Amino acid sequence: MLKTAAQIKDVLDRYVIGHDDIKEGILLALIAREHVYIEGAPGTAKTMLAELTAKAADLSFYFYQFHRDTRLSELIGDYIITRQKEEGSDGNSGDGELIRQKLVPGGILTTQIAVLDDITRAPGEALNILLRLLNEREYKGISLPLITAIATSNPTQDDYYNEPLDLANLDRFAIQLRTGGLITRSSWDEAMDVMNYYIDHIYDKDSVEGYHTETFDRPIDYLLKIHVSDDIRRRLMAFLNRLVEEFHLDESNSLLTDRTFLVKAVNVMKSKAIIEGRQEVIPSDLMVLKYMTTFRVPEDVHQRMEEILSDIIEKKKMSFPNMRN
Repeated sequence: MLKTAAQIKDVLDRYVIGHDDIKEGILLALIAREHVYIEGAPGTAKTMLAELTAKAADLSFYFYQFHRDTRLSELIGDYIITRQKEEGSDGNSGDGELIRQKLVPGGILTTQIAVLDDITRAPGEALNILLRLLNEREYKGISLPLITAIATSNPTQDDYYNEPLDLANLDRFAIQLRTGGLITRSSWDEAMDVMNYYIDHIYDKDSVEGYHTETFDRPIDYLLKIHVSDDIRRRLMAFLNRLVEEFHLDESNSLLTDRTFLVKAVNVMKSKAIIEGRQEVIPSDLMVLKYMTTFRVPEDVHQRMEEILSDIIEKKKMSFPNMRN
């Protein structure tokens, strides 16, 4: 898995300069088999990074750009309608007609990576079913091969004609990221690197080399091989306790769900260890939690997230009251 992650990152670095948090977030999600939500203005490499990841991982992928009239069939495949004469009680054909509807699976039902562009423009009915598919990875008895969905959105402002996803819907995406342009962030060195690269190169996604691996064909049990010490477990508890006690986060102003922060967060930290070539989680791996709090906590709290996590990470030994020893 380490080799696979390195190869994918090499492709991302080759074509996209900067945006290191987005690259790492996508890699973490892929290894942990979670979903990613990326919000940012147009032209900030959101969709490009999503497509590159699918290409580099050599996995089947499905790209869909949402619009206000998106229909469910565009996401899951085509329905075929057949008609046949209804059989009468005497065994002969009657005057009635039976109409049958059969689904030919396609789209998100048959892909390993789904790139869902402009997801906040999706109409309610299609969005609700889509989010259920992402959560359950099953549709009417059909098991989805889906590994990761990468959803992108422009900032949820009136001038982009979209509406924000509510917190419960956003919780379907374990990794949540914001991105901005190099120009608006005044990242002039990286901006110059981008310009210099594309003066001499043409981006052609069809020429991107993929790295075939059997890793994603197997169950996710490789995460079970990564050790998580009692110290790491206590640091995670201390982090959550600080959010609740110091910043007064509760159901009314945040979404600190047990599913996300007691199960998924551990798997994301394990994925960070895998990327770094380790068999155990170390304190610095807790920094990936900043990717999981982007929209789950108030913005002013998230702006301090690296500071909060650094304080938890730097403690030499973590003791946490009111826990069994």
